Amino acid sequence: MNLDGLKASALSVRALSMDAIQDANSGHPGLPLGCADMGSVLFGEILKHNPANSSWDDRDRFVLSAGHGSMLLYSLLHLTGYKLSLDDIKNFRQLNSLTPGHPEYGHTDGVETTTGPLGAGFSNAVGMAMAETMMAKKFNTDEFKIVDHYTYALSGDGCLMEGITAEAASLAGNLELGKLIVLYDSNQITIEGSTDITFTEDVLKRFEAYGWQTLEGDGHNLEEVYNLINQAKAESKKPTLIKLNTQIGFGSPNKSGTAGAHGAPLGPDEIKLTREALGIDLETSYYISPIATNYFEEKRAKWAKAEDEWNSNFKLWADKNPELKIEWDNFKNGKGNLDKIEFPEYNIGDKVATRSASGNALNAIAKVFPSLIGGSADLGPSNNSVIKGEEYYTSSNRSGRNIHFGVREHAMAGVVNGLVLHGYRAFCATFLVFSDYMRPAMRIASLMNLPGIYVLTHDSIYVGEDGPTHQPIEHYAALRIIPGMQVFRPGDAQETNIAWLMAVEEKRRPTSLLLTRQNITVYKKDDENWMENIKNGAYTVKDVKDPEVIIVATGSEVNVALEAAKLSTKRVKVISMLSKELFLQSPLEYRTKLLPSGVRVVTAESGVTTGWESIATDNNALFGIDRFGISGPGDQVANEIGLTPEKLLGLL
Repeated sequence: MNLDGLKASALSVRALSMDAIQDANSGHPGLPLGCADMGSVLFGEILKHNPANSSWDDRDRFVLSAGHGSMLLYSLLHLTGYKLSLDDIKNFRQLNSLTPGHPEYGHTDGVETTTGPLGAGFSNAVGMAMAETMMAKKFNTDEFKIVDHYTYALSGDGCLMEGITAEAASLAGNLELGKLIVLYDSNQITIEGSTDITFTEDVLKRFEAYGWQTLEGDGHNLEEVYNLINQAKAESKKPTLIKLNTQIGFGSPNKSGTAGAHGAPLGPDEIKLTREALGIDLETSYYISPIATNYFEEKRAKWAKAEDEWNSNFKLWADKNPELKIEWDNFKNGKGNLDKIEFPEYNIGDKVATRSASGNALNAIAKVFPSLIGGSADLGPSNNSVIKGEEYYTSSNRSGRNIHFGVREHAMAGVVNGLVLHGYRAFCATFLVFSDYMRPAMRIASLMNLPGIYVLTHDSIYVGEDGPTHQPIEHYAALRIIPGMQVFRPGDAQETNIAWLMAVEEKRRPTSLLLTRQNITVYKKDDENWMENIKNGAYTVKDVKDPEVIIVATGSEVNVALEAAKLSTKRVKVISMLSKELFLQSPLEYRTKLLPSGVRVVTAESGVTTGWESIATDNNALFGIDRFGISGPGDQVANEIGLTPEKLLGLL
C-alpha cells in the first residue's frame, strides 16, 4: 500500500471537490471532504477495475448510495483515469455537463447506477451482488473462475435511516451475500443537525441481527480502512457493514463536524482557511498533487494488465467451453430464442384471469430466455409469477431463477434495478395497489432506461372483499405519468401473451403489466392483424361501418364496452388500448384511422379518469372511478359504484 500516494489522492479529492462545489455555488462538500480517505483507499488499492474500460465484465462494482456526495466520485473517476476531464470537473452541476448534481448511469463514464434518493443505491448494490453469485454459479468451472468480483457501496447516516435500506439489508443477510461490502460513512450529521435528534439506535447491532458481519474503525486512518476492507473480503458467508467514523467537512476549520458543511459551498473565505489547514497551495485552484498523478499512472498500468490477464483467461475458458460461451454471449446481448416461444392458445369465449394468462406467458418465455429471472414480494401464487420447474435462488442455491423477495416491495424494485444493471432481464411482482411502495425505484429505472418488468396483479375494484385499501384507483394514472414507463393493461388472455412478448423485447424502458384477479372473457377480434397493430398501443376489437361512437377501453373494461355496444342502438366501435402512451406515440395515420375526427370517443377504465382527456371527446365521455372503492364481492362493488355496461351505455 502506497501511503504517500493515498494521502496525495485524498488531498486532491478534497481540493477538487470544494473548488467545483464553490464554482457551481451548489453542492454537498461535507461528504467528499469527509470520505476522501476511504474513497482513495477503495479506488487506489482495493477495487478491481480498469478505468480505460469501464465496461470490463469482471470489474468490481462501486455504488455511491449517498449520491449527494457526487464530487467524491467524480474526483476519483478523474484521478484514476476514467473518461472525465478536469474541464468536466470544473463544469460541475452545469447544464448538460458530465458531472450532474447526482451520479447518473449511462451519462458519466464509471457511474454504475443513478443514485441520490437515499438508500436506492444500497438496494441496487444488493441486486448487483446477487447477480454476481448467479453468474459465477452459471459460468465458472472447476478450471476457470471468470466471474469473481465484489460489490461495494458507500452509504451515509441518511441511507441507514431509510426503510429501503432496512428491507434490502435484511434480504442480503438472509442470502449470505459475502461479496457485498458497505462502507458506512458515520459522521453523525444530517441537514437538521446531529443525528441523535432522531437516530440513536445501535446500527451495528441492527445489521448483526440482519446476518451481516460488522466492523468499525477510523475513516480517516488510511491503513485502518485498508485493513478493514480486507477483513471484510475474508468473510465469504456474510455481507459486511464497515462503520467508518468520519468528520463531515474534514479540514474545514469552521464548518467541519457541523450541519453547515453538508449541503452548501464552503465559501471563498472558508476555502482559503481549509487550504491552509490541509496544506494545499493557496494560489492553485483545482489542485491535484503530482504525487497523486504519479501514483495513479502506475496504477493504471497494473489495472490494464489485470484486465489483459482476465481476457486471456476468458479466451481459454471460451475455447474449452463453447456451449457456455454461446450462453455468455446471449446473456451479454440480452438475447433469447424469442422466435421459439410456444405461447398457450386461448379460444374465443374462454374465461381466464389475465394474471393467470401472465403466468402462462412468463413460463413460455422463460423456457427460451434463460436470463429472465425474478420473483414476488411474498405473493408468488397470487401473482402467478413463479417460473415452473425452476428452483429458488437462496444462500445455498445460486442457480435458482425464482426469487423470494419477502414483503419488501420497495427493496424488491431496487434490487431488480441492480440485477438489470448487471445484465439480467429481471421482473418482480406484487398487487398493483402496492406499486405505491415501489414507485421511487420504478421511477429511477425509467430514468436509467432499464428494461425491468413489473407484474402488477389484482388491478381493480374487482379485488372485492379486500376493500378500498387493496383496490387500485389512481394507480394506472400514477404509473403512466412516469416518463418512459410502458404501462400495459391487456384486455384478455390473448393480449396478455403479446404484452409479455413486447415487455421482453423492450431494451430501453421498463414495463408495468396490469393484470386482473378475476376471470374475463376472451373476445373476438375484428382486426385480422391485431397482433401487429396492438404494438401501436391499440387496435379495433369490434368494428362497424361509419361508427357513431367509439369506446376506447382497457383491461377488464373492454368486455364491459363490448356489452354496452350490444345494448346500444347506435353503431359502436370498440377499441382495446393496451398502452395509451404507445398509442399517442404511434404514427398519426394510424391514430386517425382508429379515431377518425368527428366521431364521439368515450373512454372506459376502472380507475380515475384523469389523463383520458387526451383521448375522450369531452369530460362527459369519461367512464371511470373517481372515488375509492368499497368492500364486498367484486361484481356487487362494480354495480354499487356504477362500473356496468348499462352505466357506460348512458355516455354513448
